[in-house]
Amino acid sequence: MEVALRENDASHWVYRGEGAENLVLAYNGSSPLFVGKVLRIRKASRKVAASGTEQWGNGPERLIWKDDPDILSSPLKEIAQQMFVQSVMAPRLGSQHIDAGTYVLVSREFLESVEKNVLCQRPAWRIEAAKVNTDCDYELLLSDHSVFPHSIVNGEPCISVEIKPKCGFLPFSRYIAEGNAIKKSVTRIAQVSEYDPLDLFSGSKKEIHKAVKALFTTPQNNFRVFLNGSLIYGGLGGGTDTTSLMVGEEFEDVLKCVIQADIGMHTESFLQLVTEAVSKSGVLDRLLEVQKLDMFDIEGAIHAYYDIVSKPCRVCRDLGEDIASHRFSSLHSIPSDESLKIVRDYLIAATAKDCSLIISFAPRKDGDSASPYDNIYLASTDQSFDYKAYFIDLDMKLLKKMEYYYELDQKIVSCYIQTMNTEHQPEKIASSGGL
Repeated sequence: MEVALRENDASHWVYRGEGAENLVLAYNGSSPLFVGKVLRIRKASRKVAASGTEQWGNGPERLIWKDDPDILSSPLKEIAQQMFVQSVMAPRLGSQHIDAGTYVLVSREFLESVEKNVLCQRPAWRIEAAKVNTDCDYELLLSDHSVFPHSIVNGEPCISVEIKPKCGFLPFSRYIAEGNAIKKSVTRIAQVSEYDPLDLFSGSKKEIHKAVKALFTTPQNNFRVFLNGSLIYGGLGGGTDTTSLMVGEEFEDVLKCVIQADIGMHTESFLQLVTEAVSKSGVLDRLLEVQKLDMFDIEGAIHAYYDIVSKPCRVCRDLGEDIASHRFSSLHSIPSDESLKIVRDYLIAATAKDCSLIISFAPRKDGDSASPYDNIYLASTDQSFDYKAYFIDLDMKLLKKMEYYYELDQKIVSCYIQTMNTEHQPEKIASSGGL
């Protein structure tokens, strides 16, 4: 019999957080079908009329995935997304670190009740932008990777960290404009945060620890901590929201049930534990390989996009014929299969740059050598931990958003350059004797 969620089930699903397109709810009831699960609820923009389960893809959209029969044959956008995770991302990132989930039937009344129940917990700007899409018939059910099944059953503590690593390399494409050369020396996130992804992806334990401490200091939407599945550090709704932020002694105290450190050293020991897991697991090495499929940067890939959709290239038009013909004529003259590969690789890499990583830890009991999980030893506290690592938010990026990606990239670079020029203006005035 098909599993279905009805109105009276809504009270057992509690707000965990949200992104641009989905709410995430965690289950707190007793049904064996849902214990240890989370549910991704799709949102609908308040500015655009909502639709339910969607047919997906026009001709060019499907053409991108012509070599993947599972995606190509999917009748609905939601199924295509799930097939993308299974057939494209899992082989590249490791199936042991991927959960494609299953779809469950939901009633309109269930979604309407969820909307009411979570309203007071959602950030105001998220509420203003989107609401629960009550026209959907199915939602995605996934394992809650912030907890261990045995921890739930036995009431044992576990702690997890959710990291949004961002892009772990500097673009090297020759198609990046001279005026945007800053992209080749400064990562996007490092422009606005103490955190530099290059440190996290470096492979050096010292640099990884530096990155983890920077993420903890300036979490923004890139670092969250859960204790027994409940958020204890970081924002609920993304952006710079810090609704559930614990600080100082409060965070120290809550770690005591997991970390056996000296007084005042629980937080530092936890950050060291995260560092050890990132280093030992090697999951970021695989993620970086996928990110580096983007060999042309959006400033190159956008030209291949216009050829795929058979439209005049707006970028070339804006640059002027002389500049465009000199720099991009080779891109516009390659075979269509090469154009498809450039854009397909760019979109896969974009998913890898935008995903999150959850690493969960549970103290291992002395003498327990039969655990199915990987083990890590924290020397500073003389503790062994079971740990697991999963990638989440591996949504397929759509071809139709290529122009948006290009415009966003240009806007970010422009804003950063403008900010740098403004900050250095007083120095220029002073050096010229103007002060």
